[in-house]
Amino acid sequence: MKIAFIKKKFTAFGGAENYLATLIEKLKGGNHEIHVLASGWRESSDILFHRIETMNLNSLISTISFNQNAERAIKALRPDCTLSFERTTCQDIFRASDGCHREWLRLRRFIDGPAKRLSFHINPFHRTLLKMEKEIFRNTPIIIANSNMVKAEITKHYGVRGDRIRVLYNGVDLKRFSPANRLSRRVPLRKSRGIGLQTPVILFVGSGYERKGLGTLIAALPGMELNNAKLIVVGRGNTDKFRKIALRNGVEERVIFAGAQKDIEKFYAASDIFVLPTIYDPFSNVVLEALASGLPVITTRHNGASEIIDQGIDGFVLENALDSAELASRMDILLASPGTARKAARQKAENFPIEKSARELIDLITSFCNQEN
Repeated sequence: MKIAFIKKKFTAFGGAENYLATLIEKLKGGNHEIHVLASGWRESSDILFHRIETMNLNSLISTISFNQNAERAIKALRPDCTLSFERTTCQDIFRASDGCHREWLRLRRFIDGPAKRLSFHINPFHRTLLKMEKEIFRNTPIIIANSNMVKAEITKHYGVRGDRIRVLYNGVDLKRFSPANRLSRRVPLRKSRGIGLQTPVILFVGSGYERKGLGTLIAALPGMELNNAKLIVVGRGNTDKFRKIALRNGVEERVIFAGAQKDIEKFYAASDIFVLPTIYDPFSNVVLEALASGLPVITTRHNGASEIIDQGIDGFVLENALDSAELASRMDILLASPGTARKAARQKAENFPIEKSARELIDLITSFCNQEN
């Protein structure tokens, strides 16, 4: 089969990009002719890349031009199946990787001021995304939601029938992300960052610190009983702003900003628990990576990945993403005796291998092509 994937950027270190790259590697072994339509990519063998020219004057123009040019390319390519990871209007299957934009705007009310909230109604970028989102959910034959949370949001805001939405959870590379990494990578990473071998370490991984809840996490540190616990922050964001937040909370010596990292598994190996108090995440891949690495996870109910967390066993799910006091308490509980939770975390991740995710996606694509023929 000739399969086309649409992904605007295929170059970064983000969870979605790494997930797609791993997924494609698994698909390549199945006699599929794989095409990737993107404005930028990292080279990979046996994949046919098509550059989609994009006008990057601003987010609005970039979104519109990418969609228009991707549609022209798909018409010329004529694949058996087109699967898009972006908000485009020319696909057979749409994977709602970014969730539901209307729901995200609703949740942003809790972190943005009145002026910013008002701008959502008049901002051309948000108005365009909402218009595209409506068209996508109305016209795309098959919609993939990576959590039941996202499926419910699409149904609530757009009235899409449940039988048009397939819930396919993300998968994780169980070999790359493994507790075995602790044997060789835990000590070197800690020493390189000036962290004692017995010091409790909390890990945060995410780009876009505001949405991912880094402010709440930093604010929770002073309320912990374990006042020597360190926080490692991996990812891109407004570092200066959050250094100031750490300074105001008197924990600047406890927070280490590591920036974006390609070799992320060594940070999981060096840490004891993983925390992502996100305001909104359709299904955060880093939750699966942390669980696979043997780290118990604390996240919020606004993260689709919270659906796989067993409360108090392999982690905790926070009802209120802004409750730093509850977060501090949950972190203390997990750090006090992490051994059992670490084992449970790995066992949970073993239910979500990337091979299973790839197989489910192949079955969905095959089913679609058979119906069309």
